[in-house]
Amino acid sequence: MRQIVTGLLAALILALSPPAGAQSGGGDGNGFFDLAINDENKVIATLPPPGDDGVMLRMIHAVRLKAGLGSNPVGLDRGWGSSGEILVFRKIGNRVVLEVENQTYRANPENPLEARAVAESFANSFVAAADITSQSAGSVSFDMTGFLTGDRLNLVQHLKDAGQGTFSLKEDRSMVDPDGILAFPDNVEIDVFLTLSSSDPGREVATTAANGTDMTLVQHHSFVRLPEEGYTPIESDPRAGIIDQVRFDYSAGLAEPVVTRLARRYRLQKNDAGETINPIVFYIDSGAPPQIQDALLDGARWWADAFAAAGYPDGYRVEVLPEDAHPLDIRYNVVQWVHRQTRGWSYGGGISDPRTGEMLKGHVILGSLRVRQDRMIFEGLTGTGETGTGSETDPVELALARIRQLSAHEIGHALGFQHNFAASTYGKGSVMDYPAPDVRVRRGALDFSNVYGVGIGSWDKFTATWLYGDLTEQERDNLVLEARSNGLIYVADQDARSASTGHPLGNIWDNGPDPVAALRETLEIRRIALENFGEDRVQQGQPLSDLNDVIVPIYLYHRYQTAAAAKLVGGMSFNYGERGDGQPAAEIVSPERQLEALDVLLETVAPSRLDLSDEVLNLLTPGMANYALADWDREQFAGSASPAFDLIAAADTAAATTFGILLEPQRVARLIEFNRRDPANPGASDVFARIQQAVIATPNSARTRPIAEAVRARYAFALMDLAGADTTAVVKASASAGLEDLLGALESRRDSHAVWLSGRIEDFLDAPADIDPPAVTAKALPPGGPIGYTPYATCWHCD
Repeated sequence: MRQIVTGLLAALILALSPPAGAQSGGGDGNGFFDLAINDENKVIATLPPPGDDGVMLRMIHAVRLKAGLGSNPVGLDRGWGSSGEILVFRKIGNRVVLEVENQTYRANPENPLEARAVAESFANSFVAAADITSQSAGSVSFDMTGFLTGDRLNLVQHLKDAGQGTFSLKEDRSMVDPDGILAFPDNVEIDVFLTLSSSDPGREVATTAANGTDMTLVQHHSFVRLPEEGYTPIESDPRAGIIDQVRFDYSAGLAEPVVTRLARRYRLQKNDAGETINPIVFYIDSGAPPQIQDALLDGARWWADAFAAAGYPDGYRVEVLPEDAHPLDIRYNVVQWVHRQTRGWSYGGGISDPRTGEMLKGHVILGSLRVRQDRMIFEGLTGTGETGTGSETDPVELALARIRQLSAHEIGHALGFQHNFAASTYGKGSVMDYPAPDVRVRRGALDFSNVYGVGIGSWDKFTATWLYGDLTEQERDNLVLEARSNGLIYVADQDARSASTGHPLGNIWDNGPDPVAALRETLEIRRIALENFGEDRVQQGQPLSDLNDVIVPIYLYHRYQTAAAAKLVGGMSFNYGERGDGQPAAEIVSPERQLEALDVLLETVAPSRLDLSDEVLNLLTPGMANYALADWDREQFAGSASPAFDLIAAADTAAATTFGILLEPQRVARLIEFNRRDPANPGASDVFARIQQAVIATPNSARTRPIAEAVRARYAFALMDLAGADTTAVVKASASAGLEDLLGALESRRDSHAVWLSGRIEDFLDAPADIDPPAVTAKALPPGGPIGYTPYATCWHCD
């Protein structure tokens, strides 16, 4: 099935590429350039004679990691890498130069002078050069080893940017793997050992690399023949949720836009019998455990329904990756099961032709620890009594349902589909949304009967038809309008993920069409789970100290639905309409809905909700520290009351989450702007007054008074953060006014906490930039989303 170069002076005799300027398509030979590996483990490449411009060969080149580091915060995962670039081998004098062409800026090649003007205006990149070792009959040979063993993924800088110290590439321990060279008619695949070392590595590297200071990764090169002609690029549509490749076309007419966006998609074509010529096949990692593998296969196969809807019932299928196949071989679309020290994001992407957007290889990275986190959350909600039983409430089965959805989600990215974070507002409308566990309260108990969706949604069928259906431009436009008229709302990453965004339906890890009602139900789910929280939240024989991990996602079970409801405060609905398509203009959320959302949000900081029973608190005892892991306790609440669980610190962290979202600078700026347009809309001062009213009252219970004081202080510190933020003078002034009002309310109270907090506010108002800032930073929020990103970081092709 594959050819492997081994031994001394073993050579692959491969068919030469067509001459420069000729179409580089398939051929009858075994490959498309000559390689030989000598007794010094050097790779000698022989290229065809150069054309008049010195170009000997042009191809697509991509680099990925066959073997990674295993640290999600650093991100050098197995399978991680580049998406492809045009690599040119050019003869200049007695040297071969490897040049990356700049495909972003272009002009019509039919006008050579115009094309040259653009080419000379934007820099290409010479990425390597080597002396010519021999020439024969016009062909040129050179030592390619230096290029292959170079730091092609810029790993040294990546490690530095990740806070892991200064590393250097060790040439004496970096070499081509002679057993890792594969050659086929249209692609050559080469594995290279790269060793990077540091005398003072960061904690992540020190705890994942074998000896802590040297890490040997396997860098994989894919050299790919340029695709045959016949692929028709299509322009993307901002209303359709399609991943695109941006280019600047400077030959566009003056009345036309320079920026164009090409949809990224596979080539699907039919023969005269109506059969798909080259179906899209995704291969599931054969190294995934059988139970996981079955779930990945199930979820991946959901997309067959979408391709059937698009007119290609035989255009997509899923198989298990053959055991002898290289997962980075360009010929395989692969779902890889990847292990890391901590749970992390999963990714869907791959390699495409940068000239056209044609997808050549899909590559999905699925982190293996996510499913265990999901199982732990379900055990935290319902206990471990059903774990492993196969019942409908078995946490393992519920977590596998999530894996099916995740498999479909990441393959969706590889197929060319963006996130749609509004799809959860019309049922489970798309696998391209982030699904929260759809737990419901039924007759006072938790209902797990519809936790995750099964199959693709209505939005997915629409996008698949738009991208892969044999449609005209007008038919695609009509399809977009039909989807909108059917209620298929679309909200993209940039308008949904961040806490600063304001579309009321664009949210991550939320459920239902009404964020306010969903938050109420989420708080009730949280209440039931915490009231029943006990030893059975960990399995028999498991250390009780592990309850410190389990309590976090349950105590903060409302965190994402809180963010969703907050989008209504200062919220505005809008769409990605085009002129003349009849879609409605933007609309500010009604004042009544904004205030309703605010009132429910303030319930999340009610001291009684933030308290835990003594029975639960007494279970949360410390465990043994694991210093072999970087930040081993990062997924637990931080506190200052060890060995006791610091409930007040946890409550402060939860309150900081709510106030951080509510008082986000862009949200406050919108409140001011919308109130300016219509005084009926709540302004910043109205929102501050309502929050102040909620936090200033003293609870009757002595037990909850310290929690109330922590919440009150956190609100004051959130106002200080707002006043000190990089925002407008109007927003800063509104925050200072809010602090003045809070100070006035505190003056009527003479308890010790009020006096202390008043002093901090006065210090801030007198000197906001004081070296000793009055604000007290909340304890770090344990990760909700996968480790390695901030809670609301943008991640375009992940989950």
